Amino acid sequence: MHTGNRLAAVDLGSNSFRLEIGRIEQGEFRRTEYLKETVRQGGGLDEDRNLTAQAMQSGWDCLARFGERLAGFKPSEVRAVATQTLREARNRDDFLQRANEVLGFPINIISGREEARLIYQGVTHMLPVVDERRLVIDIGGRSTELILGQGKVPGVMESFRVGSIAWSKRFFAQGLLGKKAFEIAEVAAMAVLDEAFEAYHPDNWDTAYGSAGTVGAIGDVLVAAGWPAGTISQESLDWLLEKLISAQTVDRLRLAGMREDRKAIIGGGLSVTRALFKLLGIHTLQMASGGLRHGLICDLLGTSESSAEDLRLKSVRRLASKFSVDVTHGERVSRTAVALFKQLEPLMDLSVSEQQRLVRKLDWAARLHEIGSHISHSDYHKHGAYILDNADAIGFSLSEMHRLSLLVLGHRGKLRKVEAALIDDTLAFQLVALRLAVILCHARRDPDLSGITMSRPDARKNILQLNYRNSWATAFPQSAHLLREEAVAWQKTHWTLDVVASAEHDTPVTKRS
Repeated sequence: MHTGNRLAAVDLGSNSFRLEIGRIEQGEFRRTEYLKETVRQGGGLDEDRNLTAQAMQSGWDCLARFGERLAGFKPSEVRAVATQTLREARNRDDFLQRANEVLGFPINIISGREEARLIYQGVTHMLPVVDERRLVIDIGGRSTELILGQGKVPGVMESFRVGSIAWSKRFFAQGLLGKKAFEIAEVAAMAVLDEAFEAYHPDNWDTAYGSAGTVGAIGDVLVAAGWPAGTISQESLDWLLEKLISAQTVDRLRLAGMREDRKAIIGGGLSVTRALFKLLGIHTLQMASGGLRHGLICDLLGTSESSAEDLRLKSVRRLASKFSVDVTHGERVSRTAVALFKQLEPLMDLSVSEQQRLVRKLDWAARLHEIGSHISHSDYHKHGAYILDNADAIGFSLSEMHRLSLLVLGHRGKLRKVEAALIDDTLAFQLVALRLAVILCHARRDPDLSGITMSRPDARKNILQLNYRNSWATAFPQSAHLLREEAVAWQKTHWTLDVVASAEHDTPVTKRS
């Protein structure tokens, strides 16, 4: 839980980048500043799903301005996330490398379901505390999130690849607002969203809420035209459709309440909104003031229904259950890996919180290291890595899941497949601890760790040393043999693992049955 007096959330959306800054007063977050820039990065993906140079530069320029405003903030006071556009972009790493530098804080790409969770959390945080069944809709630039929940607790969460920018580019590319184009766009949206019908059926919710840009843009136009504030009805959407068709083109569109930056994507946004009304039987959509960035603030403040760590642990347990992981063995490997890693912690110039974060990730990777065995025992580490790289795990960012996948991929076999990642010393330390733990637990029982020590003899060299007693090697010859083979495996990387048997202070070891 955060203990400072200020917080900030950065939302890199497909249409706009947003920065929310506030202070904590009597345990509550009070906004002091809100910055929003229409970057429209979602429109900057080329046919190969790469961000164009212009799209990347626009994003960097905006984040540099945000970074200047965030100067002096501590890492624990800021959370920045990116959504669908960067989920899709093949060259996202190129963008993020510079983006992290200019913002001054790490930007995490979150999965669609994690985005949905944060949206629901942000929306309900701003609503009265009642036990109603809620449907929350967020129509973004390239994705639409639908969430069912009760009160403040989310239940069903999904993200669909349909949004205002994507649909405007596809069906209104020339700025033409014809009746036929709207009909085709709505049918296409319903085709994508059709699988949501059963889960989000009107019988499953009491009130529908709309969040974020598209809903807000439509609402602003309706209010300016005299429609009731705070709600969007089917009748009001019919009225707006007629106004857009009458204008014929975006250039001729003149509507009070509509910002210039919204004109080019209003066609796609209205199409998706109308498709949701038809598909889910929505008569009235309540406009919500909360959204993704407010969900981020809740996580930072510690006012969410579950802490981020609780959510991650639940996700790990859910994955273990889904793929029939041997939980007892996973916990055994985790205890062993963490015990070895903690011996290496003094060698890393890291804060206590950073060390704890690395231990948690090592624990999760160890618990899931056999997740691929459900598919096939042959190359199960590769299957496991694929699962983790492609799983929607609530509470995790995509980069966090990728780190877990690297650890699972590298926990056995040759190290060539993860060699590029070993330039990160912390990952190398995690991986050596995990690989050694798997070896020591090979008999699927608790290993004898007495007298086994890890060290780095020379901090200037990439050499790690594992020491064990001669009597231990005599009691556990297979384990000693596997450790010597492990040393050979590391010789083929820029790291060296020395396995050293010692007679010093040697005491008899009782072999476990």
